[in-house]
Amino acid sequence: MGVQGGARAESVEAICRCDPQAAVGIIQEPDIQPVKEDPMPIYLAAESPLKVGQSTVIEAPAEEGTYVVVFEDDEDTGYFYALDTAVEGNAIQDALHIYNVADVSDKHKPSSVKIGWSVDHSKAVLLINDYPHAIFDFTAKQGYCRSGFPPQTGEDWSKQGHEWDDAALELFA
Repeated sequence: MGVQGGARAESVEAICRCDPQAAVGIIQEPDIQPVKEDPMPIYLAAESPLKVGQSTVIEAPAEEGTYVVVFEDDEDTGYFYALDTAVEGNAIQDALHIYNVADVSDKHKPSSVKIGWSVDHSKAVLLINDYPHAIFDFTAKQGYCRSGFPPQTGEDWSKQGHEWDDAALELFA
């Protein structure tokens, strides 16, 4: 379980030290560089060490409202889930594929997971080794991830699919 953060707003740049080498091997394409533009105000909601391929669940509720995001490594895959606890029945609204354990070349190395929320508590970002891998925008009901998988699965969320778009980082501006 992750460590709950305080109410302080930080920038992704402050949380994400943006060391391009830190994320290589765990889904970062060699030609993709971490974000170094304008800082995005977020607050850190959860932080935890990660050993890829070891069963892990990290929950990160927004400080206000009913939204929660969860990162899970089930020993085969890594997924990031968007939940709305106000929804009756299944609270899971969307899911993003982060990695297949078998495909992570440096899974033997320790990693870190950080989950940040926008100051309006409606957008969440998943950082692995300080590199943004996935974003959920609860207002727009849209998820973005580096793998672009799965394709749109429901009627209400991610109607445009899950393809990564660097413009999604601007949601935190």
